[in-house]
Amino acid sequence: MTVKLKPVVLLILAAVLVAGCATRSPAKPPKKIGKANVAHPARLPRNSSEQAAAAPRMPESSYRSVRSGSSGGGYYKVSQITGDYAGYPELQQFIDQMVSRHGFSREYLNGVFSQAKRKQWTLDYLGKESSAAQPRPGAWSRYRAKFLTEKHISSGVAFWRRYASELKRAGALYGVPPEYILGIMGVETICGANIGNHRVIDALTTLSFDYPRRGEYFKTELEKFLLMARDERVDPSYPVGSYAGAMGLGQFMPSSFLQWAVDFDHDGHRDLWNPVDAIGSIANYFAAHGWQPDEPVVTAARGSIMARNLESGFDTRYSLAALTSYGIQPVAASLGRDSTVRLLRLSGNSGDEYWLGHQNFYVITRYNHSTHYAMAVHQLAQAIKLRYFESVALLQ
Repeated sequence: MTVKLKPVVLLILAAVLVAGCATRSPAKPPKKIGKANVAHPARLPRNSSEQAAAAPRMPESSYRSVRSGSSGGGYYKVSQITGDYAGYPELQQFIDQMVSRHGFSREYLNGVFSQAKRKQWTLDYLGKESSAAQPRPGAWSRYRAKFLTEKHISSGVAFWRRYASELKRAGALYGVPPEYILGIMGVETICGANIGNHRVIDALTTLSFDYPRRGEYFKTELEKFLLMARDERVDPSYPVGSYAGAMGLGQFMPSSFLQWAVDFDHDGHRDLWNPVDAIGSIANYFAAHGWQPDEPVVTAARGSIMARNLESGFDTRYSLAALTSYGIQPVAASLGRDSTVRLLRLSGNSGDEYWLGHQNFYVITRYNHSTHYAMAVHQLAQAIKLRYFESVALLQ
């Protein structure tokens, strides 16, 4: 295999990854929500149309009622858009496409978008984020400290205890261990404690029509969200999530919902605010992206001065022979079945850490394209697993 080389200066920049999860809102988290009071999107009766009677009002702590239309927000039918998004030509074009492609009622969509609020906070935040300075050395240590906390670990253990049978069933069906499902939930929402407090319709409308840099991507997500709401008979004004429109305990974007969300509790609906459906959907996502049961995620390695001349990251691929020639040695003797591995270099407070990423590590990066993110999921998963089985042993 050809070894890829890169100048040291560019290596430093390449090794630094954006801190924080792409699908989590950085806003102040709402009050902690327990299982008993996690609100689900208002769902319309199965025999209803887009203009069906209003759905029941959701708790204000999780869902906000709309201020126009019917009292519960389930009925939308106006001749033209009012409110924050009145007079947006791009939005009118989008509605035209939704009518012609998917058979939506124009009056219904006019009513939906009359409820949408422009999120200036989101636009300001993204403007600051894009101009932020490059992270300093020790970026991995700082990133890790956000997620390897007592709250993250204990929440994961408590969730495992409560949903042990569902996690076991997901593992048997999809081949994904419980700890990695919980690692995702932990990093994304602290296992449901912070699902986000932005209405999805507001987030996606704002980013579709007021954020030109990625407007096309978010218009696609807005399209998928409206399809999701119609398919699942959910009132589109109620679901809340991240500032970017990610939803539920696993923070799926709408396109991911349509592709990989599953009805794991068999109640006839896919509901990512439901912990059981979230468990099955995350496991299904991993399996669909190539998770290998009983195979490792990462292997610790010893680096060398020469190793800094190698390109690193989750999308690199090296043979073990090539890495050995640059002084990189795996700590463990067994590396699984992978013929190639990813070289991971993480900037810690005490210097660089070297790891070898396997196929399952790459699968985690399909959830969020970040080496830091995938390593945080892995290490949180292992910490939750250790604590869980320690607690089980104490009870025996």
